[in-house]
Amino acid sequence: MTSSKNTSPVSGRFTKILIITAVDAEKESLLKGLNNDSRFTVEAGGAGPVAAGVSAACFLAKDTCDLVINAGIGGGFTGQAEIGSIVAADQIIAADFGAESQEGFLPVEELGFGCSRLTVNKHLAETITEAFTKAGLPARTGPVLTVSTATGTAETAEELQKRVPGAAAEAMEGFGVAWAAHKNAVSFMEIRAISNEVGPRDKGSWKIKEALDSLTEAARILKEEL
Repeated sequence: MTSSKNTSPVSGRFTKILIITAVDAEKESLLKGLNNDSRFTVEAGGAGPVAAGVSAACFLAKDTCDLVINAGIGGGFTGQAEIGSIVAADQIIAADFGAESQEGFLPVEELGFGCSRLTVNKHLAETITEAFTKAGLPARTGPVLTVSTATGTAETAEELQKRVPGAAAEAMEGFGVAWAAHKNAVSFMEIRAISNEVGPRDKGSWKIKEALDSLTEAARILKEEL
């Protein structure tokens, strides 16, 4: 499923951009990079797809914008996204939205009453990723998974990679924000700065400051490209 107004980046094209983060630390990192650009509104919408999605929907109900971005830190899948790099989603997938069965996980599409995947305009994602790379910021495009329970074991990480081959990153808000934008026919993106590997939970290995610094640099580049 694709948002009906996902457009390509053109200089001056996006005049009002909403960025939804989960927490204030992500918001402040982005604001530092955006340096008071009046085109951007940055809101800390809360953790998880429901809180972030509701926050995005409430904003769009009272104001207009032509691009919605969910941005923040997240986990990178081993071999796909290194700590300190940036992932720009080409798909935003609610990876645990479905049902368990004796045969394994059933995505909501197989149950016949919903959608778990939204496709981002790939040209937009690839153009932004290219700009990140040219600026010296390691970056790639790929599927970003939205989960309600952060992965904490190697087994779950392996299961998610089987469920979504090529999955690059995991976070907790993207699908909720993207769905709010999709229902309002507004273009959307998800950008994640990688702070840790998806797998066994080891907070001592997380590089949150480094990821937030990458998020600031990504915001500087977004300001120029959008």
